[in-house]
Amino acid sequence: MRALVRSVRHFRSALRQQACTYSSNFTRRKQLIHFNSGFAYELKSNAEIHRFRDHPTFMVSRALSVDAVKVTNGDVNRGGPLVEYERKIAAGELVDGDACQLGTLRELQRLFDELVESADACRLDRYTASEKAGRSRWLWSRFIPQSSYSPVKGLYLYGGVGTGKTMLMDLFFDQLPYSWRKKRIHFHDFMLNVHSRLQKHKGVADPLEVVAGEISDEAILLCLDEFMVTDVADALILNRLFGHLFSNGVILVSTSNRAPDKLYEGGLQRELFLPFICTLKERCVVHEIASSVDYRKLTSSEQGFYFIGKDLSVFLKQKFQQLIGQDKACPQEVEVVMGRTLQVPLGANGCAYFPFEELCDRPLGAADYFGLFKNFHTLVLDGVPIFGLNNRTAAYRFVTLVDVMYENKGRLLCTAEGCPVELFERIVTIADAQQIAPRTSSRSRKNDDSDLCVDNELGFAKDRTISRLTEMNSKEYLEHHAAMVAEKQ
Repeated sequence: MRALVRSVRHFRSALRQQACTYSSNFTRRKQLIHFNSGFAYELKSNAEIHRFRDHPTFMVSRALSVDAVKVTNGDVNRGGPLVEYERKIAAGELVDGDACQLGTLRELQRLFDELVESADACRLDRYTASEKAGRSRWLWSRFIPQSSYSPVKGLYLYGGVGTGKTMLMDLFFDQLPYSWRKKRIHFHDFMLNVHSRLQKHKGVADPLEVVAGEISDEAILLCLDEFMVTDVADALILNRLFGHLFSNGVILVSTSNRAPDKLYEGGLQRELFLPFICTLKERCVVHEIASSVDYRKLTSSEQGFYFIGKDLSVFLKQKFQQLIGQDKACPQEVEVVMGRTLQVPLGANGCAYFPFEELCDRPLGAADYFGLFKNFHTLVLDGVPIFGLNNRTAAYRFVTLVDVMYENKGRLLCTAEGCPVELFERIVTIADAQQIAPRTSSRSRKNDDSDLCVDNELGFAKDRTISRLTEMNSKEYLEHHAAMVAEKQ
């Protein structure tokens, strides 16, 4: 038996070496042809490769590629999020951050430097990693279980609302070489993708292992923004999913409003989620951004997109007509994940109109909202209410809607019963509820209690939503949105 195992390992090693050599060279050649010759051409055989290699166009492409690689490598050695941050400060593109942001940037720069130094060991470069070797590893893992944890630990950033977590992670991500296997995605979108893949592999012995294999083939460096677990279905699969991902060498960089130990606090069957927290802290360096500054609220205000008051439906439709111009609004249908569709009451020229009830009082979720903002850049929302105990579910959906809209850089034109702070003032955490002083009048106390919604997750998420609504109504945000729409058109 031992002799058989040794023979298998020897064969596997030889096969991997041969596959790496062929696939690596072949992939480089295909890449040179695609990026430097101006057209894509897939070579089918060794004979074709040799004939094409001697073509003058390919010889020029190869020379250009070598120079490009030298420049790229030089940029990586000199670059990084901290260097880019200082450049943006000097150029006036960013407000100078506080000590907490600078401390976070040093952590990101440290991780950036480690990744550059260990890029080969981490198998980050998509053009040097062998597809055949990957398939060989998958085949042999069926017979001989194996793991390949990354030599570099990831980073879990958490802190209060508006501290710049997303901006800092984007700064880090944008500095990474384009050739790396990397992905930056919102946590909501990531989990929707996971569930969609699980549905596709339904009936497989361990679909989570297959899904983790697919994700790790696409991206070794996974950047997840707004890590927030509120769904029991997500909570129950995260430990096994990330167990497989980390075992496949995936490196996680994530932002969150919550410390790891506070994730899914008070959730159903949380004891089954706790092993994931241990795994997360084992595979990531945990860093807190303890800034007390909400940078979103430092932006200058803009009037004309957030209207406070009741019975403003006619007025809002007039504003909607101004946005769409000469286009005629009509009902539309938007496709979302797993074959589902979302009915849009009125849509035209990238703008969608919804009464609040149709978007947040119906059984809709993040998948529907992502589908909406993949087709529309502006949401006109009529009648956002004050949230409390009687409409807690709608409040959850509104929080998710704002998260998805912010992630997609969408624009919001709405009517509401109060300003962003007033919308959520009846939503409190357990700790907040315990600090509320009792009323002297039993009648007024009873009325307060009937309106109050004590919900830890919602009470924690409301600050983020208020902050984002404030920024989305700022002059800077709206100017950026207008430029983005003009560029796409």
